[in-house]
Amino acid sequence: MALDHSFVGRTYPPTDPYEVGREKIREFAEAIGDTNPAYTDAEAAKALGYSDVIAPPTFVFAITFKAAGQVIEDPQLGLDYSRVVHGDQKFAYTRPVRSGDRLSVTSTIEAIKSMAGNDIIDIRGEVHDEAGEHVVTAFTKLVARADREA
Repeated sequence: MALDHSFVGRTYPPTDPYEVGREKIREFAEAIGDTNPAYTDAEAAKALGYSDVIAPPTFVFAITFKAAGQVIEDPQLGLDYSRVVHGDQKFAYTRPVRSGDRLSVTSTIEAIKSMAGNDIIDIRGEVHDEAGEHVVTAFTKLVARADREA
């Protein structure tokens, strides 16, 4: 079933705030093998001009993809998640994510395209801190593969 193209431009409500913690940043940096001391050592981060440890650039994927779940799970959109693969991911930062940030994400469907029977959906996730300041925009591309048996 093709995705409903009238959903382009639809924005979903902001998520509840996610509190970024030092331990979560450390665990993430360790999981991806990034030894940058700004991710684990508050003094090293402060020497670089930050108030606390900062997160690796891809850290926000966890919260922006979870927020995109509002889009994915919208029954009216018609997305069969069992056929979805992650097509692309990009981030545009205003500032790094820091320990202590409380971040909310607002997801918007940017585009829906059909190519060779596959549906491609672009989701923009705007991430703001508790003060309403922009931190990063995440661009997620999902591909719902065509059902070749249909």
